[in-house]
Amino acid sequence: MEQPFVRIGQGPILTRRDLPFTANAVFNPGVAEMDGEVVLLLRIEDRQGLSHVRVARSSNGVDAWKIADEPILQPDQPDQPYEEWGCEDARVTQIGDREWLIAYCAFSRYGPAVALATTTDFVSAKRLGIVLPPTNKDATVFPEQVEGNWILLHRPVTGGGEHIWYARSETDFFHWCEHGILMSEGGGPWWDGLKIGCGVPPIKTEHGWLLIFHGVKDMAGNPIYRLGLALLDLEDPRKVLFRSSECVFSPETEYETSGLIPNVVYTCGALLRGDQVWMYYGAADTVIALAIANIKELLTFVEEYDFISRIGRRKGMVG
Repeated sequence: MEQPFVRIGQGPILTRRDLPFTANAVFNPGVAEMDGEVVLLLRIEDRQGLSHVRVARSSNGVDAWKIADEPILQPDQPDQPYEEWGCEDARVTQIGDREWLIAYCAFSRYGPAVALATTTDFVSAKRLGIVLPPTNKDATVFPEQVEGNWILLHRPVTGGGEHIWYARSETDFFHWCEHGILMSEGGGPWWDGLKIGCGVPPIKTEHGWLLIFHGVKDMAGNPIYRLGLALLDLEDPRKVLFRSSECVFSPETEYETSGLIPNVVYTCGALLRGDQVWMYYGAADTVIALAIANIKELLTFVEEYDFISRIGRRKGMVG
């Protein structure tokens, strides 16, 4: 079948030229909906090379973005030494009627770490601090509890590999336990052979939790970032039902293959709007673009191209 995601518009929906200040790039946004608006949490790399997170709002989720005057998460704060070099790649999970959890990468001389914050208005955020130490990133939290537990997905560097792990928290977002590997990188020449990491917060469907994740392949020293799909069990999200043997979205356009980091499509946020998944993604670590797919086509894709049924379980893989 054809790849289900369709790019919207003739190019990026947000570039650094849309910002009311100078910057190197704008990319990898988290996303939420609030009061009839689409809210993006933009990763913006400033002219120093440091990244901060700033909010943009749009009534239609495509254009006419209103950019906040100040960042919601900003590095180099005296009381936040583990964020001195950047706040990066925010992923947003709604955890109450008017409360959202932001999982992001806190970057410093000590390495990337998983940090959490909460917000009720996307104007200001309350930091919870570092919850998983370096080297770790690509964290996201499921949008509802499973058997009374919050489930966190994250990507530590372990044993020289970069795989997707899980953890649970019973009562709060500070203490995480029962860590384990959800999915491992593919190894060898696979499209996700070098490393994998979480994309958007898992999307609940009647068939399971749909996970969009990124995979990286090394091509003669040049990494290529593509996106794949997995379906997790509704009752036990640590169980992988299907995982696509093929990527579902690849860098193809000029703005995806050329930029600060060429050949990258990388997502931190998507909205389920009716039967459509609106996926906001960073292209070439330089701009933001939008692609839309029908949820049923995504579920069909992950089952049809499931690596277990098509080619057998890859050696050493979990899930």
